[in-house]
Amino acid sequence: MAITKTTEQDKIEIVGTGKDIQVRTATVIKEDGVELTRSFHRHALSCVSTVKNEDDSFTHTDTDISGESSEVQAIANAVWTDDIKAAKRTANEASLV
Repeated sequence: MAITKTTEQDKIEIVGTGKDIQVRTATVIKEDGVELTRSFHRHALSCVSTVKNEDDSFTHTDTDISGESSEVQAIANAVWTDDIKAAKRTANEASLV
């Protein structure tokens, strides 16, 4: 009786005008090759985060993707262009006013 546990990113989606990346990771437990359970974890990445400072200025930080899989990093590098980041900064500022 061999029990195995594997994880895989089974769904990666790009959504919205800010090109947010949604990642779903499946954890699969099998016994003798027969799937017993499958559970999911999801997380989302935005290209830029923004904080409004006490003096009403804004601090923008590009998202660190170094801990993401090479596939997610490649997608982020392809879709998070300078224009997309600039638009996201503007949208973030508008939502914090």
